[in-house]
Amino acid sequence: MSLKNYIGLTTKIVRYNLKIIFAGKFFWFLLAAFGFFAFFMFQQAWNRAEINEGSIYGLLLFPCLLLIFYPVVFGIQNDEDNRILEIIFGIPNYRYKVWGVRMLMIYVANYFILVVFAYVARILLYPVNVFEMAAQLIFPMLFFGNLAFMFSTITRSGNGTAVIMIVLGLLFFIFMNANSQIANSYWNVFLNPFSIPDNIHPMIWQNTILKSRLFLIIGGIVWLMVGFLNLQKREKFV
Repeated sequence: MSLKNYIGLTTKIVRYNLKIIFAGKFFWFLLAAFGFFAFFMFQQAWNRAEINEGSIYGLLLFPCLLLIFYPVVFGIQNDEDNRILEIIFGIPNYRYKVWGVRMLMIYVANYFILVVFAYVARILLYPVNVFEMAAQLIFPMLFFGNLAFMFSTITRSGNGTAVIMIVLGLLFFIFMNANSQIANSYWNVFLNPFSIPDNIHPMIWQNTILKSRLFLIIGGIVWLMVGFLNLQKREKFV
């Protein structure tokens, strides 16, 4: 196969998978994410609140989680490959390979969407490093995205997974902010790396951020592996 044919085949595969994982209602989730982001920015400007990198990160956190919600929660239900036995049994470890690539594509696509959002914030509110901002937001997105993916393989229902994730998200938010010690520790899954507490030394804070990101990565990998193991079951996901 020539390089030109290989590139053409790869492009077709990418388009096919993007059509599956971002099909249906993703546009409305993207529109809602930008709507919430615009509303939060308007509130910050209207109230003349202090705006810095930490506040921009806080503005982007909810849209970030909303962007990952639809592809991972309803992705299994949108999977057209369930009906194609040649794909399922013709590719060794099909679920790991195909869905591993799809999950990677989801995060790459959402990263660039977050770059655009951060660029809008840079123009309208505060000069932030858009690539660093988007990269920091990928960590909680990875944690909650893979957690939602795992539950979608357990419940086999997009609506059921949505309810579970909403409840868990609220519980996480309440618990993490109920205690100031937890809120500023690496156990806080919503930890804002750009908001340095006044009573913490910068070196200690950098160490806390590093541990927080490692914790989110490890958690995300565990959820993803459990989801892949569940996907080895051949029953149809509905």
